[in-house]
Amino acid sequence: MTEAASERYKSFMRVYEQQIGCPGCGNTLMKLGFFEAPASKKFQGAYPGGLFDHSVLVTEHLLYLTEKLNLHWNSPYSPIRIGMLHDLCKADEYVLMRDEDGNVYFENNQKTPLKGHGDKSVILASQIMDLTEEEELCIRYHMGAFGDKKEQNLFTDAIHLCPNVLFVHTADMMAAHITKQYQER
Repeated sequence: MTEAASERYKSFMRVYEQQIGCPGCGNTLMKLGFFEAPASKKFQGAYPGGLFDHSVLVTEHLLYLTEKLNLHWNSPYSPIRIGMLHDLCKADEYVLMRDEDGNVYFENNQKTPLKGHGDKSVILASQIMDLTEEEELCIRYHMGAFGDKKEQNLFTDAIHLCPNVLFVHTADMMAAHITKQYQER
């Protein structure tokens, strides 16, 4: 593990592990590569450790929305669990590459993909901890309008079952698009 990944791991252990209600899950996340993985190949968090940084931002936005909009969750751990684990599938999604000039870039890992990264994130998170149905729905449909086009009605149905699905999607969009704009100013 790189020094930077080690620092992210220590930050997770210090700030989130107890709040997420899952003793020992930091070690499992470390084994999955969560603290070193990028959040994407070329968009937000396209650097080593970007997945962790993006997940922290989503968590912060989700906690902000929870407080300001007085959102109610089935578990007090839910906003943190969902924010930190919504993109867990990306922990092994990309492989770090270098071109002939030494520039870093990422390629998709050639592991067999599961249908949709929301599904894969739910499966991986469920192997780490018991998720509530609300947490599963929020992670599964966090892509909202950017998810599989064939499942747009399912996103709407999920919101009707669990309105917090919409706020998780909103927190993800805030982290990916709005926060970046403010950081560049």
